[in-house]
Amino acid sequence: MSAPTTIEWTEEFSRAVHRLIDVSVDDYYNPYRTFQWPESIEPKDLWMSRDLLSVYGTPAEQELTREQLVELSRWESVNLYSLIAHGIRELLIEVMRRIHTPGYEIPTPYFHHFIGEENEHMWFFAEFCLRYAGRIYPDRRMVFPTDDRSPEMNNFIVFSQILIFEQIGDYFNAKMAADENLPETVREVNRIHHRDESRHIAFGGKLVSALFDEVRRKHSAEEVEEVGRYLHGYIDLIIQMLYSREAYQDAGIPDPARFRATVIADPARAAITARITRRTNNFYRHIGLFS
Repeated sequence: MSAPTTIEWTEEFSRAVHRLIDVSVDDYYNPYRTFQWPESIEPKDLWMSRDLLSVYGTPAEQELTREQLVELSRWESVNLYSLIAHGIRELLIEVMRRIHTPGYEIPTPYFHHFIGEENEHMWFFAEFCLRYAGRIYPDRRMVFPTDDRSPEMNNFIVFSQILIFEQIGDYFNAKMAADENLPETVREVNRIHHRDESRHIAFGGKLVSALFDEVRRKHSAEEVEEVGRYLHGYIDLIIQMLYSREAYQDAGIPDPARFRATVIADPARAAITARITRRTNNFYRHIGLFS
């Protein structure tokens, strides 16, 4: 059973929900007819923008041949889309637990659109992986809280994890949608996802802000600081998942575990990680959680 919320939704929040519902209705598309899946994707093309590859900016990147980079881009795409598909399943479970429950009467109408769109996103990312790579990587389970925190704290953490997951994924989607060097099929799945996620992220930001106001009213400064540390750790977890031992192994890189450890530790990656997480960190600084 999900934790109820006692939040008093503002008129501004209610108007935003109705605006997002209208846009969702106007922008509705049938993904099962939208995508024209080609038989294959040109094997010599990168499947992910080079500056999004986990090796970008490191000596390891310079040591790989063009063919190895292409192969790595293929499997890092599979890793990203697998993470998105599995993550969507987990977030859908959490939203479904709250739809039409006490306290969520105002956001529930938009939850219906959110659930429908996210289900379709899960389908087309999985379809891409299965069609062009023959597999989806195993679930790395982005665990949602099930402990004895208060209902309002659990709600805030759950929707924060959804928002963080969406913001980081959207960083990749937006860049690949705009990258003219990528195959059109790659650009299309990222473009469509980015368009829908723009609405989800706007909704998530307003929802998380409202839930955080409730947390601050009911919890001590020390408890608020603790949840800030928890979410910092969750951001780190998402970033760690982008460095996939399976992707390195499938790309034919020797000793993939050692390669992963070397790349993650490379100082050049810190600035890149900062760019990937900038929007998320700025959001939580803006609402007063991160210092």
